[in-house]
Amino acid sequence: MTALSAAGFPADQVRARARSGAAAVFPDASSYGTSLFGASPDAPSDVLDAARLVPPVFVPRRLEKLIELGREPLYGDVSLATSIGGFASALPVYLSAFGSTQVAGAGLGAAASAQAAAIGIPMVIGENVVPVHGHGRVGGASAGTLLERLRAYGDAVPDGLGGVVVQQSTEDADAEVWNLVYSDPSAAPLLESGRLAFELKVGQGAKPGLGGMTLVSPADAASLASLYAVDLSLGSSVLRSSSPGTFTPEILRQQIRLMRNNFPRAGVWVKLPPGRDVASAASVAWEAGADAVTVDGAEGGSGWTPLSFASVGLPLGECLSRIGVPGGCLLASGRMWEGTRVAKALALGARAAGLGRAALLAVDTDPEAGLVRFVEALALELRLLLSALGQYQADALTPEDVWFPGTPAPVREQVLS
Repeated sequence: MTALSAAGFPADQVRARARSGAAAVFPDASSYGTSLFGASPDAPSDVLDAARLVPPVFVPRRLEKLIELGREPLYGDVSLATSIGGFASALPVYLSAFGSTQVAGAGLGAAASAQAAAIGIPMVIGENVVPVHGHGRVGGASAGTLLERLRAYGDAVPDGLGGVVVQQSTEDADAEVWNLVYSDPSAAPLLESGRLAFELKVGQGAKPGLGGMTLVSPADAASLASLYAVDLSLGSSVLRSSSPGTFTPEILRQQIRLMRNNFPRAGVWVKLPPGRDVASAASVAWEAGADAVTVDGAEGGSGWTPLSFASVGLPLGECLSRIGVPGGCLLASGRMWEGTRVAKALALGARAAGLGRAALLAVDTDPEAGLVRFVEALALELRLLLSALGQYQADALTPEDVWFPGTPAPVREQVLS
């Protein structure tokens, strides 16, 4: 039979679906556990990538710094210390949530936790760790468990810096994850020092409208069937899907109030997907008392994602533009790997940027110090950029520091003599 051609049509993708059926909806299952997923670096640039940072000619803040120091200020005089969701942080970045996926569970989760702690930045522990890997036992086996990450972080974090945020999905709620952590002796030092928070996961960037997805063995699928949907075989593995949860403004308000009432000593974070009503959702969360709202752009995520979801959800830059002036601590995540993108997010209202895939890749490169060195480079870039913009505090950037292509130039007034 002669192979048909189809100019201008994705024939290869069609043939792949004809051969593999439902398996072609996802990346190659053989890559699971050894690859990070999410938006491709070859994806079209979003508005944040296309924007430029624009230093001013006149720099009054530099003059203030000059008077304070008694000399011309340099980039080394930029302070990156900030407050993130109620936690003191050495830098305007935090370790993004990654949960029960095989990549994070293969030792990288604990290594990333220890390095984030040593740097002095907050860390979010993602969803489904307890239902899949367990909570862990003091004095017992803890590999891959939530307790392993808590211990790794708590043992390395300096006094007065950082914090741990434990995310909860619908299935985590059934497993009473927050109750377990709140009463766990291993979490007591963090709780007593005001460095423990819980994050309500409303959605995520990589697959807005869907819950978390991983591939598991048939044996594990059988044991997880009472908690998750495990009804699709992909190669030798089975797709395990979480519930996305159901939210309305009133449900979100009530959830935050319950968190405040049930866990009064823990902070409250909320993670939002890149939905078209993201500004409204963020306002509801802040008004209800959330200490931080994380907006995960469509570029975000490191876990298993249907290929078609590359075209679902708003880019991070559009989310930030829609929110405008934030009503509280706003955190941004999605393809954060270098200082320019982080600085643009800060200028558009974010207090800090989340490191997800970049952090995992850095730790995979060197489990002892890869993330530390990566963040050192990021911090240098941020100091250089802030200094160039005439600012010396991480939270001093404003939308005026960013230019978007196609934006009209300011109207110039003519001085008539």
